[in-house]
Amino acid sequence: MKASLENSKLYNADMAPVGASERSWSTWNMTALWISMSAVLTTYTLASGLMMAGMLWWQALLTVTLGNVLVLIPMLLNAYVGVRYGIPFPVFVRASFGTSGAKVAAMARGLVACGWFGIQTWLGGLALSALMAHFWPFWSKLQDHNFVAFGLFWLLQMAIVMRGMRAIKRFETVAAPILILLLMLLFFWAIGTGQGFFEVLQHSNSLVSPTSPRFWDIFWPGLAANVGYWATLSLNIPDFTRYAKSQKTQIIGQSLGLPLGMMSTSFIGIFVTAAAIGLFHQVLWSPITLIPHITQNSGLLLLAMGAILLAQTSINMGANIVSPANDFSNLAPQRISFRTGSFITGVIGILMCPWLLMENASAYIFTWLAGYGSLLGAIAGVMIADYWIWQKRIIHLEDLYRENGVYSRWNKYAFLATALAVVPLLPGFYAAAQSTGGIVIQPDLFDRIYTYGWFWTFFVAGMSYLLLRWVFQPHLMGKQEEQHSAVHSRVSHE
Repeated sequence: MKASLENSKLYNADMAPVGASERSWSTWNMTALWISMSAVLTTYTLASGLMMAGMLWWQALLTVTLGNVLVLIPMLLNAYVGVRYGIPFPVFVRASFGTSGAKVAAMARGLVACGWFGIQTWLGGLALSALMAHFWPFWSKLQDHNFVAFGLFWLLQMAIVMRGMRAIKRFETVAAPILILLLMLLFFWAIGTGQGFFEVLQHSNSLVSPTSPRFWDIFWPGLAANVGYWATLSLNIPDFTRYAKSQKTQIIGQSLGLPLGMMSTSFIGIFVTAAAIGLFHQVLWSPITLIPHITQNSGLLLLAMGAILLAQTSINMGANIVSPANDFSNLAPQRISFRTGSFITGVIGILMCPWLLMENASAYIFTWLAGYGSLLGAIAGVMIADYWIWQKRIIHLEDLYRENGVYSRWNKYAFLATALAVVPLLPGFYAAAQSTGGIVIQPDLFDRIYTYGWFWTFFVAGMSYLLLRWVFQPHLMGKQEEQHSAVHSRVSHE
């Protein structure tokens, strides 16, 4: 295959299907990937953001858990393709959006990942800045010291990712047990405060005010936002599962790692934050601000902040570098390598000003998470409908790398279906972005549609795509095999 496609503009070595000899990711590797990506500051604060919006602790935990169980469904469906064909997301999406149209879909996902890379790097930079201020008091007096730490942490991550996917795999495997240990130590500290398990949880109720919205007013947007939290990975999960040993490996690994990792980290975030409220009488929702209150011991502080830096690096390596690097490479496969794509990702992550995206926890959930999750839900709906229903699980590998194969350059039905799903949400997104905390107090019809976010776009886009193709191309359903033969017959005679 390599010899026949080496001159194709759609092919390079990083985008090529992974062979059997390179598929070394075990069930533990897949589980560790999700545990290490879940045990980060943004997950830790996810439930507390819902509580600040008006949920009780158990309602917030239920919403987080349910959202991650639901997103596991499209995650496994798209992951199946990675194992079966060994191809990354930017190549897979060519089957549904077209060989040129896939670049638009891939970049929609890639730019979101750049934003996430910036957010996680900013949070890691804050941890690094706090650590340096402890050892060198003059540090906090320096102008823009947080931004300097942000830059240093950015450089560290660039150095790791330039070593390629094997370095990322080793990093994720080592990071997982260390991150679990840090979370457990924080949990045992909260238990050790002597306030009592249920008494600690009761402290979290102080985050809910009498003017907070009703539960059902924030449940649906909160649920959609939690699905949106991993909407990025539900698209590009083939970037990882192409290295998995088998379908069983990826199914078990993901089914264990994703829900348990997210639920456990969120609960520890709830419990530790509540314990801090009872002990210090202030909301210390981030470990970066909490740990210096717990200990001033230099050794312990170094270990704790080091683990936080490890967590932020881990999530960026796994979730926010691999996909956009492949997406940028997909724009010009013969000119942009994985390493070059990684560097581009890092630069755009800075330009997206992550410090502004993280100014308000509730706005972060109901505008950033829910907003981009809605767009990516539409892309996921089209991809899954096309592969599992329209194409009947048939992909012709070589044609994904050809400009004159069975796959058109632009699949107009995919883009039309995406637009039909996304456009009705734009007024609601604008209203949420303008409101305090991302919640519209007196919602109209469009605001209510927006609250369903990812669910609306996933189902509307998927159903619209199938309906459009059934109406305008009923004769092509499931006939990719005939198209494949006809195209190659034509090519061989040219």
